[in-house]
Amino acid sequence: MEYQIPSLAALDAVVAQVLEASGTRRKLLFYGEIGAGKTTFIKAFCRALGVQDTVTSPTFSLVNEYHYAIADAPAGKVFHIDLYRLDSLQEALDIGIEDYLYDDSYCLIEWAELLEPILPSEVVRIHISPMEDSSRKLVLL
Repeated sequence: MEYQIPSLAALDAVVAQVLEASGTRRKLLFYGEIGAGKTTFIKAFCRALGVQDTVTSPTFSLVNEYHYAIADAPAGKVFHIDLYRLDSLQEALDIGIEDYLYDDSYCLIEWAELLEPILPSEVVRIHISPMEDSSRKLVLL
């Protein structure tokens, strides 16, 4: 599926569509160049889940944990992971990445390329690309 995000005002509607398209899959992997809008999308995604905390990039902490509460559903956790600073799959294993990949929580991972060999089969891959007019194209795989 492909979505156009012409402005920040349109972001919440696209997030709702991605949530619906994801179904029961809770591992979302984000791909795109620096500045493409991965963290901005994740902030909106967390807001849609009902996260009350301020969502920030985990570039230096690697993992941020949030709690959410969607109406008519049990509360849960969201792990926002940024692997930009890691150089190898072994470094990801050393931080316990498998614990995040194989539990029931939402796991939103930026720069997930190095995890390909160990990913669960049911993941959502999201490619975000900036366009010349400052809009964004989001491709959901």
